[in-house]
Amino acid sequence: MDYSFCLSRNVELPVSIRIASLGGSYDRKQWTNELDISEGSNSDFYVTVQLFGDNKPLTVPVRTSYKAFTNKHSWNEWLTLPLKYCDLPSSAQCAITVWDIVGPRKPVPVGGTTLELFGKHFTLRRGKQKLHIWPGKEADGRVNTTTPSKVKMDDDMEKLEKLVKRYHCGDIRQVEWLDNLAFRRIEQINAKAAEKATEMSLYVDLPKFDFPVVFGEKIYTLPSVGTTTSSPQQPSSQTNAAIANAMNQPMYGETGDQPQSSNSHPTDNPQNYSLVLDLDIVRDNPVEAKHRRLVRSHRNGPLDRDLKPNPKIRDELHNIMSYPPTQTLTTEEKDLVWKFRFYLTRDKRALTKFLKCVVWTDPTEVRQAVDLLPLWVDIDVDDALELLGKEFGNRSVRSYAVNQLRKADDDDLLLYLLQLVQAIKFEHLVEKGPQSYDSSLVQFLIDRAIRNPILGNYFHWYLMVECEDKVVGKMYAKVAYHYFKAILEVPNGHKRRDVLRQQGELVQELYKLAGDIRDVKDVRAKKIDKLRSMIVEPKRALTNIPDLPLPLDPTKTVCAILPAKSSIFNSNLQPLRLMFVCQDQTEYPVIFKAGDDLRQDQLVIQIITLMDKLLRKENLDLKLTPYKVLATGPEHGLVQFVSSKPLAAVLNEYQNSIVEFLKQHHPDDGPDSVSGVDGQVMETYIRSCAGYCVITYLLGVGDRHLDNLLLSPDGYLFHVDFGFILGRDPKPFPPPMKLCKEMIEAMGGANSRHYNKFRQYCYTAFTTLRRNANLILNLFALMVDANIPDIKIEPDKAVVKVQEKFRLDLSEEAAIAYFQGLISESVNALFPQIMETVHKWAQYWRS
Repeated sequence: MDYSFCLSRNVELPVSIRIASLGGSYDRKQWTNELDISEGSNSDFYVTVQLFGDNKPLTVPVRTSYKAFTNKHSWNEWLTLPLKYCDLPSSAQCAITVWDIVGPRKPVPVGGTTLELFGKHFTLRRGKQKLHIWPGKEADGRVNTTTPSKVKMDDDMEKLEKLVKRYHCGDIRQVEWLDNLAFRRIEQINAKAAEKATEMSLYVDLPKFDFPVVFGEKIYTLPSVGTTTSSPQQPSSQTNAAIANAMNQPMYGETGDQPQSSNSHPTDNPQNYSLVLDLDIVRDNPVEAKHRRLVRSHRNGPLDRDLKPNPKIRDELHNIMSYPPTQTLTTEEKDLVWKFRFYLTRDKRALTKFLKCVVWTDPTEVRQAVDLLPLWVDIDVDDALELLGKEFGNRSVRSYAVNQLRKADDDDLLLYLLQLVQAIKFEHLVEKGPQSYDSSLVQFLIDRAIRNPILGNYFHWYLMVECEDKVVGKMYAKVAYHYFKAILEVPNGHKRRDVLRQQGELVQELYKLAGDIRDVKDVRAKKIDKLRSMIVEPKRALTNIPDLPLPLDPTKTVCAILPAKSSIFNSNLQPLRLMFVCQDQTEYPVIFKAGDDLRQDQLVIQIITLMDKLLRKENLDLKLTPYKVLATGPEHGLVQFVSSKPLAAVLNEYQNSIVEFLKQHHPDDGPDSVSGVDGQVMETYIRSCAGYCVITYLLGVGDRHLDNLLLSPDGYLFHVDFGFILGRDPKPFPPPMKLCKEMIEAMGGANSRHYNKFRQYCYTAFTTLRRNANLILNLFALMVDANIPDIKIEPDKAVVKVQEKFRLDLSEEAAIAYFQGLISESVNALFPQIMETVHKWAQYWRS
């Protein structure tokens, strides 16, 4: 839920209050009898306002100007106090006293009241206020005041006044004709109440701001530590966070959260503590730093080289090596890993843990760590990817990781290419010369992209998308420039560069075409006719494309677009369905989307492709359909079209039966058939259901309904439209995975052997992917600074959200039992069925 507010420490305006009028019944005899003042003489009332905080006055009193009164006491005067909102404490109060002059220099208090400026949730009060006046008392302004402005009353007028106040603050929507009737009636009730009133009330107005103002303690400048200069130094946000963490206090100052006990009202907390901020708390403990230098000095190198752990320590080290990449090592664990670093060089999992133990600001430790790299056994690709993250900035470490990646073939490298392009952001590039960068990663990617045109095609488009970024665009543009220069130096380099340029021109032409179609104000059928006529226009040159590798799939060389088989999808963005003709006369259907950011879909499909390969390595083919997606810009891209039908349409056309749909395309009455469907087709359906159930659960894919689950005639079920991932979902109470009863019935029901086979596939897939969790987590870690919408919301939690799905804290048997419960929960969930019915009706009325 979006909301906006302002912190009081940012409001550089003086405190002000408008004294409106004095209402209710008051008897002048109460304060004039002792002074022998005749009852009929005129009263000269005035009002004073003084700010208090923590039982102490913060300002001198400010008073209203002289005004002659007859019957009604009304001032309507703004008073400005000599203190700004940013300097107010959370306990700030206005002590307001009404005075009567009964003689020369003889003011007596008519009554007083004390108004707390910060109300519930420490939000600054605003708008009209009705304050109870305590007769004959001067406002005291103390925390436990004897003259509180609010007295609990249950009469109807009090309730009406609260509603009127909310109305004036904009919390109640205005309806002019109804407001006129309501306020006329309120005036009548108010007039009757005034006749019966026996107590005095003071009406005041407080300023209204565009946003709610929440108390935020002012950050005062602190003297710098370790210097003799007297100039103040403001602590950084990192220092403030560390101090708050050390004191176990929430950082409400930066985020606008409600302040806690250190600033709460003393009456709310009987024990009040004074917190003293110490900047040294975030610095290294000199004793611990000295201990670390002694333990890790060069002198201990020969001794550590021959150290071997005993069985107990070996178990501790094994436990540390099994930590996921997100887990932070304790000081004791770091010292233990450092101590046995030479012993751990034989364990490929240990390198990343060892490098996390290094204090990179200590040159001695850095030198020892770098010297140890060549002695380490070769690490896996997932650990090499972790070393290219933002946590590791040392060039020797990053070069070592790149050298490990050189062993990967082009097919594997293509699976990680998207993340490797993102890792360039953490390289801190420095131009080495006119033709290269001082970056082993950039040089490695350029070299491999030149060697393999398919790899080079995707490398080019990943760079082009990043070039449009406002922050890192210039850096990526320089990398692209060096890539183009390197292409020109290889045989047929000019031709390859022309191909990339022509691809860019084709994408721009498609983007213009999509924009022109969207500007046409007509029904969809007429728009489709218009699209086909635009495609054949000579100036667009879309029916006669020079042989060109398709950016989406460079293994396909396209030469034209077929107008007759091109169409427009019925959705808000009106994506184009274009039928490309390939050089070998085959057809390749493509969806071109304009006005949509496809980078999140591109990431999900890449992860699905990777998971498919990991499962196949374990001889588990789950018949996944990782169709191709390529973002060609921040707001447009290409998607491979796979012939299929939404599950909603299948159920609507075939009497709520998936089996009937499959039977129509692949009937079989033989002994190997399943419900009259070819056994191989049913096997494909069961496997694909299991694969996507596991994968969409692990990625936290949301907004699952029967319109974004597609089914092909061959039994391939797959998901599309990944606008919500990492647990986000527009619907309340989403199930862990999408499993409707029709999907289970197609397998023969929850008691059938095919459903049991489906569950076994799920368990095997889940445990297989759990064993590769580090690789998937490291790929997500490299994407935290990418402009992926659902990662950008909470980039620091994205990897943890995926990790939680794997349940790495459980044993394999416990993980299978856990996943079994998820399947049962998803099958038996009632609320998603209700939401599916609502979605179906919404689609019906929209059409």
